[in-house]
Amino acid sequence: MLVAGGCGMIGSRLVRALGERGHEVVLATRGGSGNGVGLDFAHMPSQAELVRALRGIDVVINAVGIFRASGKQSFDALHVKSPACLLEAARAAGVRRFVQLSALGADAASSIAYFASKGDMDARVLASTSPMGIVVRPSLVFDPRGASTRWFAMLAVLPVTPLPGGGRQPVQPVHVEDLAEVVVRLAEAGTAGTCLDAVGPRALRLRDYLQHFKQWLNAGGLFVTVPTWLANVAAGVATWLPQAPLDRDALRMLEQGNVAAADAMVQWRGAALRDPADFTKDASGLRTTAWLDWLLPTMRITVAAMWIVTALVSLWGYPREASLALLARTGLQGEWATTALWSAALLDLVLGLAVLRPRWRTLVYLFQGIVVATYTLIITAWLPEQWLHPYGPVLKNVPLLAMIACLWALDRGHGPDPR
Repeated sequence: MLVAGGCGMIGSRLVRALGERGHEVVLATRGGSGNGVGLDFAHMPSQAELVRALRGIDVVINAVGIFRASGKQSFDALHVKSPACLLEAARAAGVRRFVQLSALGADAASSIAYFASKGDMDARVLASTSPMGIVVRPSLVFDPRGASTRWFAMLAVLPVTPLPGGGRQPVQPVHVEDLAEVVVRLAEAGTAGTCLDAVGPRALRLRDYLQHFKQWLNAGGLFVTVPTWLANVAAGVATWLPQAPLDRDALRMLEQGNVAAADAMVQWRGAALRDPADFTKDASGLRTTAWLDWLLPTMRITVAAMWIVTALVSLWGYPREASLALLARTGLQGEWATTALWSAALLDLVLGLAVLRPRWRTLVYLFQGIVVATYTLIITAWLPEQWLHPYGPVLKNVPLLAMIACLWALDRGHGPDPR
């Protein structure tokens, strides 16, 4: 069986489930390493190359998907045009089944681009009898590594958890393990034209789902209702943020609801589905990840703000004469003192702004640590009484250095994935 998108959340679990059932799995990835096939949905090979790659493949499973379009990774390219080329090549290569991983709510006529693109490809797959077309439309998927699960877990551990529209939206989460089992069974024995709504055993309100997370993660805190109009404003702002988990379309999909009958899922699995109340029995590490998912960006922002505000205060907030008097005690006077004051302030400003650039962070943390340590040594040598100041302006450098070290370690990938 060939799996496209086998490195994603659902695809990776699907690859493992296929292996456990004794199937030989070929991964279609950009690099095509190992026994895989090189296949980039953003830059598809020729049809002849695709057909050659699919010779001898019995089943093709398309698990490629994006939640937000960007650049060449458009919904039309990744959800429609490229999968359609793959479907046509599968027909020419004699592939027996083509399984499409879609989304509950997919509809070619939808005003939501994500749903419209998925629905367009679904229609093409369901119309195919050679290869036999099968569509699986998952609802909200629970996976401790998944973006949506981590988002909900992060919301749950916040001191105040916001609920758009009061959290009345219906959801019917399905565990990724159940989903993978069912997709494997469909790939093995599904019939042409099968379209399965892959949902969990029961529907519940978004508020109740988040309450489960609070219980799983042993998190307290309060719920607060956010008016729908305000949630839409926040979602609009989030659209401009890199890797933001929420945008207006996501909010619209949530408002639309995500529920369906679970009978077919139970039938295909051959057993009861995992209940949402039991999802995190095997989700070790989710609590730590949930805390880091909001504490880490908060630490980044506060550290950046500290450097930026320090620069502004040094130049225009704190009395210039007082700053020059302190510098005089270190041996700097006149133009040298003024130059040192401006240079230090501009350095602080650069170090603060640079933290906001992901590619520069780890290097910036090292420079910040060196600068803080240098400032501390200079003050210790020439202004030692500052260590006894009741407000602790120098003593606070000690926990600041610890925070910078923590940020450096986490942003380098040490410990739980901070993303």
